[in-house]
Amino acid sequence: MSVGKWLALFFLVFIVGIQLIPVDRTNPKSDPALEVKAPSEVKAILVRSCYDCHSNHTDWPWYSAIAPMKWFIARDVKVGRQWLNFSEWESYDEKKKEKLRAMIFKAVGLAMPLGLYVRAHPEAKLSPEDKEKIRQWTGIDPEEIMNNPKKYLY
Repeated sequence: MSVGKWLALFFLVFIVGIQLIPVDRTNPKSDPALEVKAPSEVKAILVRSCYDCHSNHTDWPWYSAIAPMKWFIARDVKVGRQWLNFSEWESYDEKKKEKLRAMIFKAVGLAMPLGLYVRAHPEAKLSPEDKEKIRQWTGIDPEEIMNNPKKYLY
């Protein structure tokens, strides 16, 4: 057998083999009473743009079962849920909610949802109006951030 055929066979075995490495793609059970309480239009934005990574209601797309994508997606969901889980919002104490609201206020303008996620899910892109509704929901005054940056930005 030629070197090229050996390499092709090795590559094929490798690709099939990595598919056997399991990842956790489950949605933990959650208590509806702990779900974030937000006005319906804000909640709709959160569900559309945030819930896949920041709730127990992840919609796992078909490509999330194929390595190596499944590893990256499962990691992003796990980390997203650790930072902020809208399915468990009401279990957080007020201090944590305040900190999370500040993070949400910043994230909608700077980084969230992630660009790669938006490319795969264009409906998740936040319009300026969506961002403003979320910012208003956080209850944070932008002037307060400017006057007290250590509290909100660090």
